[in-house]
Amino acid sequence: MDRPGFVAAHPEDGTDGPQPAEPAKRTAPAPVRRRRRRRFSALTRRILAINILALAFLLGGLLYLDTYRDGLVEAKLESLRVQGELIAGALGESAFRGDPENRALDPDTAGQIIRRLSETARARARLFDVSGALMADSRLLLGAGRQVILRRLPSDDASSAFMALLEGLYDWVTSWLPLGSEFPPYLERADQRAEDYSEAAEALLGRNGWGRRDAGGDGQVLSVAVPIQAFKQVHGALLLSVFDGEIEESVRSARLAILQVFALALGVTVLLSVFLASTIARPVRKLADAADHVRRSVGGRAEIPDFTSRQDEIGELSEALRDMTDALYARLDAIESFAADVSHEIKNPLSSLRSAIETLGRVSDPDQQARLKQVIESDIVRLDRLISDISDASRIDAELSRAEMHPVNLRHLMTTLADVYGSADNGLSVVLDLDQSADLMVSGVEDRLGRVFRNLIDNAVTFSRSGGRIGLSAWRDDDVIEVRVEDEGPGLPEERMDSIFERFYSDRPDGETFGAHSGLGLSICKQIIDAHNGTIVADNRRDPMGHVVGARFIIRLPAG
Repeated sequence: MDRPGFVAAHPEDGTDGPQPAEPAKRTAPAPVRRRRRRRFSALTRRILAINILALAFLLGGLLYLDTYRDGLVEAKLESLRVQGELIAGALGESAFRGDPENRALDPDTAGQIIRRLSETARARARLFDVSGALMADSRLLLGAGRQVILRRLPSDDASSAFMALLEGLYDWVTSWLPLGSEFPPYLERADQRAEDYSEAAEALLGRNGWGRRDAGGDGQVLSVAVPIQAFKQVHGALLLSVFDGEIEESVRSARLAILQVFALALGVTVLLSVFLASTIARPVRKLADAADHVRRSVGGRAEIPDFTSRQDEIGELSEALRDMTDALYARLDAIESFAADVSHEIKNPLSSLRSAIETLGRVSDPDQQARLKQVIESDIVRLDRLISDISDASRIDAELSRAEMHPVNLRHLMTTLADVYGSADNGLSVVLDLDQSADLMVSGVEDRLGRVFRNLIDNAVTFSRSGGRIGLSAWRDDDVIEVRVEDEGPGLPEERMDSIFERFYSDRPDGETFGAHSGLGLSICKQIIDAHNGTIVADNRRDPMGHVVGARFIIRLPAG
């Protein structure tokens, strides 16, 4: 097995030692499609759309105000009913003539009462007798029929201009709103009778009635009819009616107030949405541009912006991208270095092969030819082992990244290895020392962990003297399991202790055939242990006098 150190030159390869590695050239990546830059961030548009849509739903719901209007209508009808009952009561007390058995409404007295009280009630009053004929109409009594409309003169200040804009917007929006429930049209004949109004006909039967009618562009007419009674007999019906202009004006005022609040909320929402989107979209775009630059860059090192100071998800994304980019560049550097090392290591046996083959054609001495053939055979074996180990080393990371971790019983694994190596005919004994009271379970890939321990044991066998011992021990310390592999060989070179796990460094025991090991064994061990979130270190065993009595490899793995 491999022992760290320098790779010595083949005695017949024509070189003086390790050759400097040539740096691998990074080829230009294939052309990639550039991302199209948007003038306005799609994320900003989505945030604006969601926030404005929520406001639009709120605005649409409030603009109807059906419940508010219905409440006003019910209050107005109730007010008309109370006023009608008061007027009807006054008529019942003061507007009758004749004896008690032949009482009838006096048109003149009733007209005077209706004229006075309807003006106070601000409603049109019509009186129908028991036969349904019209006896009095406050509009005729008051000389009405003309409608006075008050219009405010426009002001030149900015607030009036703003209100004019809102009113225009209001008229445009309400023109698209459904009209709600449909009511019968209001029709007024020249010779009106109680039968023309269902509520008046209802009042002649002794019951209160009400009605809502559509007056076209003037809105609606609300009316209430109450019976006029005397001595428990119905002598007529009083019909009070008003236009709902005040109600519509109240609804319009409420809607305009809602529009003002909506305009203010819309402005604040747009500003906050743009600000929120900019705090998200701008750094995300910067991160995307940096990642795109990393993808397209041929040489050099692209930096990912650092937003970790934000302490939010964008900061976490920035940190993750920076770590990923650092890992990517580290992997590229490792690939370049590995390619350079492979190129260098393969050149040595190839140079030796070329030299041996060229010399073989020029010599005729059978002994020299036999030695050259032996060199060629040795170099071929060395190349075969080197290529196999290189292939294995290049697959380890990919295999471990895809492999699923399972519980591995190190007690069972170490016992099996001790039995296998202890029964081998190599003149060595294997001493096993396991913590009997602890659970020696780890999470990992059993085949790869077994590869690590086999490499270390093979390494110990290679450097141990006949009759020596190899120690295998494992115990648990809290959440860490420590495994040791010890031998009684010459130990490790102190000057090379920092680089023994680097690729292609090898130290051979005396008498071993050159090229028997590739120099990748310990490097593969470190790759596997690193993938299992563990550590591997090496040092020398010493006696009480401080003399080196062997090597020791220590592996620490998290308990699973």
